[in-house]
Amino acid sequence: MSIGILGTGSYLPEWTVTNAELARRVPGATAEWIERKTAIRARRFAPPGEATSDLAARAAAAALRHAGLSVDRVDYLIVSTSTPDFPQPPTACLVQDALRAYGAACFDVNAVCAGFAHALVLARGLVANRPGAHALVVGADLYSRILDFDDRRTAVLFGDGAGAAVVGAVPPSRGMIDFDLASRGDAHGLIRVEAGGSRYPASQKTLADGGHYFRMAGRDVTEIVLHEVPPFVDKLLARAGVSADEVAHVVPHQANGVLLERLVERCGLGGARTHRTVEKYGNVGSAAIPVTLDVANRAGGLADGDLVLLLGFGGGISMGACLLRWAARGSEASGLPPD
Repeated sequence: MSIGILGTGSYLPEWTVTNAELARRVPGATAEWIERKTAIRARRFAPPGEATSDLAARAAAAALRHAGLSVDRVDYLIVSTSTPDFPQPPTACLVQDALRAYGAACFDVNAVCAGFAHALVLARGLVANRPGAHALVVGADLYSRILDFDDRRTAVLFGDGAGAAVVGAVPPSRGMIDFDLASRGDAHGLIRVEAGGSRYPASQKTLADGGHYFRMAGRDVTEIVLHEVPPFVDKLLARAGVSADEVAHVVPHQANGVLLERLVERCGLGGARTHRTVEKYGNVGSAAIPVTLDVANRAGGLADGDLVLLLGFGGGISMGACLLRWAARGSEASGLPPD
């Protein structure tokens, strides 16, 4: 049975934060510096009172509408996030309640910015073992709540958003061809939120030390991504019997626009169309791939039978890639707010 994507959806908060606005809040940053270093021009922030599950539920609902699937036909609901509403229960259970998808089994995945690819692979396995089943896979993050706006290295990169995909049976010769997942746990300290877990529980000291803020060693992360991801992609394509020239579309994690250009070329994928939303939305964590995929899909940019590579990388260090032969769907109105 061929398993693929039946529909996509996304949701970005309406509050647009430009580089000029952010520069007034971040010491040492200017609008020109932010765009030159990252290619980001704006990002979306969620308003007070809105949490990750709220964004996730809206993206999930849009994906179900696009797939023409009712909530009672969702068997699995997987949310990939590193900014959950609470340490527990799973954010997926909150999304289930918002959708009233009470027939679904729900759980979260945390592989940071590679999480959506991991969740998609898990969904494929679950659906393949139950013919007729459907999985709703959501990537959602709300980074604006964990950013240190005194740290210009990280504060200018991130935004909030959610994207989703409905996974189920697709026509033969379509759907997911192969995948690969990998981790570099020896580099786990490069991307981190140190406090709030069992090692450093919340306390007055962790709050005073800023332990609940997102931290990243940007230059080291760039180095390891450029070193590790190209051979990771080569391995997947070789195993699938596909050359880089045959890949029509690359939907990568939207980490940093400048880094993306270097990475795509180093992977030998310069001939493919690289889909980007980083300029408008910044780095939205686990939502980056599904948001970008939805934008491309709704615009009619993915033709039936096209080879599409989804490529994620992030904290862990984690990597995830899925190679699909696209099964075309309609292009109903998107769940995105107006620009």
